[in-house]
Amino acid sequence: MRKLLSILLAVLAFLSCSAKVMDYKVEVLESYPHDRGAYTQGLFFHADTLYETTGQYGESTLRKLDLRSGEVLEKVSFSRKYFAEGSCMLDGNIYILTWTSKVAFVYDGASFKYARTWSYPREGWGLTTDGEFLYASDGSNAIYVLSRDFKLQRTIRVKVDGRPLRWLNELEWVDGKIWANVYTTDMIAVINPESGEVEARIDCSGLLPDKLRNPDTDVLNGIAVNSKGEIFLTGKYWPKLYKVKLSRK
Repeated sequence: MRKLLSILLAVLAFLSCSAKVMDYKVEVLESYPHDRGAYTQGLFFHADTLYETTGQYGESTLRKLDLRSGEVLEKVSFSRKYFAEGSCMLDGNIYILTWTSKVAFVYDGASFKYARTWSYPREGWGLTTDGEFLYASDGSNAIYVLSRDFKLQRTIRVKVDGRPLRWLNELEWVDGKIWANVYTTDMIAVINPESGEVEARIDCSGLLPDKLRNPDTDVLNGIAVNSKGEIFLTGKYWPKLYKVKLSRK
């Protein structure tokens, strides 16, 4: 009950933010097949190839995907004791967080071979990179800036109108800003990585039509941007991945 109340308060704060925060909505440009059995945790492009990590104990994977067909081209499955979370590519290596195991994995991006494990002191949720540092979330209002060996460089405290914005989940670095799914909502926060201020929010409500939902369909979670700046969104156990564009509300 306390966790639910915290989520509701965070959502209300986000939804009631002032006019200085820009509001956008999404328009679908194209849709693609997505594995309905994929509990999407991390989503990113590298060299315009789509990669995904999926969660749940006994179901966690790292995948290379064919965008057009949704086919899984390569896959690594994790031990049942690991719940895979956010992921990204940095210097040819794929970095992957785990939820509560306090470890992070590194895989070679070309071969999908295991490279090493790093100790990690907190819950792992979302992960992205600016090409130099890693940026990680843990469900709080903090985004942790990390070196390649997971040493903490600084902490970004995310806020909207001076109030903490909690439940930050999957992350993506987009044009010098951090985009973050706000867990359990259809909103994406656009965050200034220097100040931590939310500069915009993106309303993705209605992205997955009701006719495509079933009892297992879960929340929006998964942001990826390719080399052309095209934006792709999906969710946990969603049967579709969408290419979208933004427009002002």
